[in-house]
Amino acid sequence: MLFSYLSHRRACRDKQRERAERIASLKPIYHEPLTSQDKEILSRSVSSLVAAVQTSSLSPSDILVAYAKKALQAHAQTNCLTEVMIASAENWANTANRSGPLAGVPVSLKDLVSVKGWDSSMGYSALVGKPMAADGALVRLLRDAGAVPYVKTNVPMTMLSLESTNDVFGSTENPHKKGYTSGGSSAGEAVLLALGAARLGIGTDVAGSVRAPAHFSGVYSIKASMYRFLKQGSASSMPGQEGVPATHSPMTRTLEDLETFWRAVFQMKPWDYDYSVLRIPWRDVKLPEGRPVRWGVLWDDGVIAPSPACARALKTVTNILEKNGHEVVTLKCPSPYEGLQIASQLLLADGGKTASKNHHTFESNDAGMTSAFRGLRLP
Repeated sequence: MLFSYLSHRRACRDKQRERAERIASLKPIYHEPLTSQDKEILSRSVSSLVAAVQTSSLSPSDILVAYAKKALQAHAQTNCLTEVMIASAENWANTANRSGPLAGVPVSLKDLVSVKGWDSSMGYSALVGKPMAADGALVRLLRDAGAVPYVKTNVPMTMLSLESTNDVFGSTENPHKKGYTSGGSSAGEAVLLALGAARLGIGTDVAGSVRAPAHFSGVYSIKASMYRFLKQGSASSMPGQEGVPATHSPMTRTLEDLETFWRAVFQMKPWDYDYSVLRIPWRDVKLPEGRPVRWGVLWDDGVIAPSPACARALKTVTNILEKNGHEVVTLKCPSPYEGLQIASQLLLADGGKTASKNHHTFESNDAGMTSAFRGLRLP
């Protein structure tokens, strides 16, 4: 037990030192204040950036500098970064595909997404210093599309929590209010986007891991359906868990960027990179004209009432829908308790053993997950 604890402490110390040294060793330009050109680049939509690169009015390197500067500022404020790949990204930007659908656009990645030569420790000290042997399918597609990976972002250990803290990298704070959580588990992604330090990010979701942090931070995301988005080659806290499969999902600053990102990925035929992706191309959906659309709203799940702010947001949307002639109906929630029973048996059928197998002695875990695992292990 003592050896395990000392190994854990050493891995955490070494990883935090490595991250600090990578930031400190970057070229001076990355530590300078944002210029007017940087601010103009940061204000552009993804489609605008892509068009500028494709017409050679902007270079991928210029875009990288702006977003790298902003990412370092966001990290100093919230502790959102894990792997700082900016120095390597300079070469990736220089060789980026300038005619691709994501030409020159920096993309941030949740820590588990595999990039060759870089750790995907997911906050487990036992996985520190074990770089991935190859790019995952998603990273290969992004590179071919012209995108430039430049940072990886923080998660809670096990990635089953709506917090974002681990001993290896520490806690990530809410981008809007210090001392508050940024949600989880794709917390670092949401923070980076909310602070304008990324336009495109990749998270993963089993039970809210892109949706909750997007809500907490005020950004856009959509959980991909199973087998709709690439995932092969990424690390996992629960390899082999297919009861409720995790899905890699896009996260963005704006709704426009979210659609642009999805379109770009499917333009690249993701099934050619990952055999598990269904061969369904992007389809434009047009709402019927000349008759109202019926919208269902779940106001309350019968267990936890929505906060006043959330209730107000729902009411604002429904009022606008009704004002524009649409029909709004109230949905009755199925039993949350029954859903929890079924989902727990599917997701953690082994009592949390797989998610805990890389857990060192005395390594911290989220308090909620600690009690949940304790309950799951009862006879």
